[in-house]
Amino acid sequence: MPELNDDVVAAAVAGEEGALAAVYAALSPKVLAYLRARGAEDAEGLTNEVFLHVIRRLEGLVGGADGLRTFVFSVAHARFVDEVRRRARRPSEAPYHPELDHRSEPSAETAVLTGPRGGHLAEALSRLGEDQRSVVTLRVLGDLSLEQTAEVLGRSVGSVKQLQRRGLMTLRALVDRGEVAL
Repeated sequence: MPELNDDVVAAAVAGEEGALAAVYAALSPKVLAYLRARGAEDAEGLTNEVFLHVIRRLEGLVGGADGLRTFVFSVAHARFVDEVRRRARRPSEAPYHPELDHRSEPSAETAVLTGPRGGHLAEALSRLGEDQRSVVTLRVLGDLSLEQTAEVLGRSVGSVKQLQRRGLMTLRALVDRGEVAL
């Protein structure tokens, strides 16, 4: 572990990179141990925050190595207290285990297709050609734009418009003739 003396601290205050690295190498393991012992959630991240703050404030440092040590641990303590206060304001988190959660609701699409009238919709859609069914379901159930539907299907926008128009006309004719009830 590097020696932290008044000369190294004076060089760090002057902004010399090697001295700043020596200060970090000498004090960061101690700050990290302090924060871990206190129960910091992210001790490494908090240690980095401490040294970022310390480096910005080094210009006005007095007291040599002892003054720096005191200042570093004052900042570390203040950062830890801030973290504890943040944790106190944050709601507690409980892990979610989907295998233990027996609540479930079907998706809107599933409810429509399998609900009391859903069989009729599924039957009506089955009467459309594959391309028309794809366009109608993507446009209506998927809520996609003409452009998005064209991209999904690899077709032109004009082709999608025409397939949608024909598909909806077929569905309307089936309902009008009473072949399906929606």
